[in-house]
Amino acid sequence: MDELIFEQSVPGRCGVAFPPCDAPERPLEQLVPSAALRQQPPRLPEVAEFDVIRHYTRLSQRNFAVDTHFYPLGSCTMKYNPKLNDRIAAWSRFAWLHPSQPASQTQGLLQMLYELEQLLCGITGMAAFTLQPAAGAQGELTGLKIIRAYHRAKRQSRPVILIPDSAHGTNPASAALSGFRVVELASGPDGLIDLGELKRHLSNEVAALMLTNPNTLGLFERNISAITHLCHEYGALVYLDGANMNALLGIVKPAEMGVDLLQLNLHKTFSTPHGGGGPGAGPVGVIAALADFLPVPRVRKVGARFRWDARGRRSIGRVHAFYGNVGVLLRAYVYIRTLGREGLERTSRAAIINANYLKAKFSRLVPIPFGDHCLHEFVASLKPLKASGVTAWDVAKRLLDYGYYAPTVYFPLVVEEAVMVEPTETESKSTLDAFVEAMARIVEEAREHPEWLKLAPQRLPTHRVDEVKAAREPNLRWQPDAKSPAFHDAPSLRA
Repeated sequence: MDELIFEQSVPGRCGVAFPPCDAPERPLEQLVPSAALRQQPPRLPEVAEFDVIRHYTRLSQRNFAVDTHFYPLGSCTMKYNPKLNDRIAAWSRFAWLHPSQPASQTQGLLQMLYELEQLLCGITGMAAFTLQPAAGAQGELTGLKIIRAYHRAKRQSRPVILIPDSAHGTNPASAALSGFRVVELASGPDGLIDLGELKRHLSNEVAALMLTNPNTLGLFERNISAITHLCHEYGALVYLDGANMNALLGIVKPAEMGVDLLQLNLHKTFSTPHGGGGPGAGPVGVIAALADFLPVPRVRKVGARFRWDARGRRSIGRVHAFYGNVGVLLRAYVYIRTLGREGLERTSRAAIINANYLKAKFSRLVPIPFGDHCLHEFVASLKPLKASGVTAWDVAKRLLDYGYYAPTVYFPLVVEEAVMVEPTETESKSTLDAFVEAMARIVEEAREHPEWLKLAPQRLPTHRVDEVKAAREPNLRWQPDAKSPAFHDAPSLRA
């Protein structure tokens, strides 16, 4: 059984030596109120540097990550991220800057932020951007605050946000947090927004339509121009969840579709290691009529110099400390400048080709409920496997045994036993073929030996756990499960 880092602790062992204090010392009680001081020192492990390195290196080797495995997590765009961008983000001339330094000392960084906003405007067709939001969901919240402020400035009461059932799951939460009432629109039989359904729900109470395009089925809304025109006829804004922008780069600009504002997920589309709770960035772009409502401060260029501008009588105010996650923004800037317009377009086209290739292969194994040409991702249904007692969850666990992180399962909700696959543009044909081969073997196992899938995963340090209990009562120790059969009882797998 592996030891926890706390169990490796030895009293007096130290992994770092601090230099002698060269400043006058003062009692801690003079600096911190006594009520805020600990009565006992914190229980921290006392370990050497090599203890820490070995412990966390072993833990990292048990992880699935984009640097080690194919990671086809639909809707989340877990693509490989160039290490060049990491190196530049770690460059001391950027990494050692402090957000409270005066603008005169951070001109290079301010120039980067200013130019990134302009690049994002060029990519989307929006008139202005804020880089403050630190995640896609915070970008949604920022956009909805702007929508509310815009309608209030026009002295209109519009309490309703329309959201298709094919939108991302955070959209309703962001709308509710902003004080709106959410009305869900049922998709049509083709998986797209039903124009008749939209017309029935549009009224002078609707503040905006929040849609994802391409939607979570990987389908492009063919009637997008008619959709945005209908909304604008009723004075409603159109908000685009830009998390799926990886399918549109250089091909179409959201502003050309009639979109009024959107958020981009830089940590999905524009190069930052994504996952593990962060870091992220969700810049919000708006048309000219909404620019005055953007958060402050904003970066302005005056002559050849850059400065912060905190003015904004109609601004919704600050939404994040300082100016967002600058390291993520810098990586995105480098990514865009490196690829250029042609490179960004090739990125999206490669993502679309990969997704359609994989969808065609999958369609020979399991149903694809919405069989149209997809964009960057597609959704399959594992419903037929339920006849053998096998669920999408079982298949996801079995894929781990084959060395693949599982696609998104049970989302979107409009597909029973859904498996949502996004291969991204960075995966090779050989990787996609190997993934299909693994999936084919799992489908065969589901029909002939469903008990193998019920026991998966077996190759990992931990077998299947009760997810709810694991979240509420985490047990960080691992030891072999005596009740589980040895892995050799199941068929051999390719390493």
